[in-house]
Amino acid sequence: MNELIWVTAAEYLGGHKLGLSFNDGSRKVFDFSPLIKKFPLYKGIEPTEKFKDFTVTDWTVSWEDGEIDIAPEYLYENGVPA
Repeated sequence: MNELIWVTAAEYLGGHKLGLSFNDGSRKVFDFSPLIKKFPLYKGIEPTEKFKDFTVTDWTVSWEDGEIDIAPEYLYENGVPA
């Protein structure tokens, strides 16, 4: 992947999963559960109410007014095609 990739839309799918649309037209499902368990940064979005309160920025999804986000390339490369 040599082109810049970014998230254009996201929808909550249940649990800690988001359905993501990317600027190249692809759609993927990304489960944040493993990241929440492994990295302290993501503990803040473990409660479902907090997880569902995401925002799509100019390039990715974020929580808590941008305090928590993730590289769109990571979402793209590790998401499951929808």
